[in-house]
Amino acid sequence: MEWAWRNRDQVLELFWQHTWLSVVPLVIGFLLAVPIGWYASRHPRLRGTLLGVGSVLYTIPSLALFVTLPGIIGTGFLDPLNVVVALSVYAVAIMVRTAADAFTSVSPAVLDSATATGYSSRQRGFGVELPLAGPVLLAGVRVVSVSTVSLVSVGALIGVSSLGSLFTNGYRRDFLTEIVVGLVGIVVLALVLDALLVLAGRLLMPWDRQSRRAQGPFWRRFAGGRVAESAVTLGGEA
Repeated sequence: MEWAWRNRDQVLELFWQHTWLSVVPLVIGFLLAVPIGWYASRHPRLRGTLLGVGSVLYTIPSLALFVTLPGIIGTGFLDPLNVVVALSVYAVAIMVRTAADAFTSVSPAVLDSATATGYSSRQRGFGVELPLAGPVLLAGVRVVSVSTVSLVSVGALIGVSSLGSLFTNGYRRDFLTEIVVGLVGIVVLALVLDALLVLAGRLLMPWDRQSRRAQGPFWRRFAGGRVAESAVTLGGEA
């Protein structure tokens, strides 16, 4: 703690740098993945191809992508933009599948009812499909948030400053305290971003909380799920 306090300016600067490198890809990934996922949910023939492309992109090692991107997009080797672009690719790769599942889960009967009541295609998309898919989308964004915060630290290996720099410096100097400060900072950042996403979900989607409240406490939903699962296993009706 004494070392962290003495070097608080450096730690805070790396913390904000890590935050910026995490939040920007998260936003870009969400904005790109939602329309692609919606398109995949409406075109089953292309769904497999789009999801397959996302899976392939996610298998590319992050360090290899950081190293090759400067030659592809024409940036400098130490440009933080390389990390932003690479992590945006990963965010899209994860979020496309979640978005496709989220929009597919919306009941066709609800969409037909919206069309019957005079909703245009755009009104139905923003006023019905997106709100109903929101809880699943939020769950996907939370997963991407944690993954992105973790991957940003890999950028320190190619010289992009972040809390991961405390790892590389600590290992080079054989100084455990610096490594621990970097680790704690990353965990704190991941928890803060996750808490903000949960708070945003509660503010933007109050119906989700009311729906879960109507289903009863967690233990009752869990027990109900186990009973239904047992009934299906035994060949009964759930």
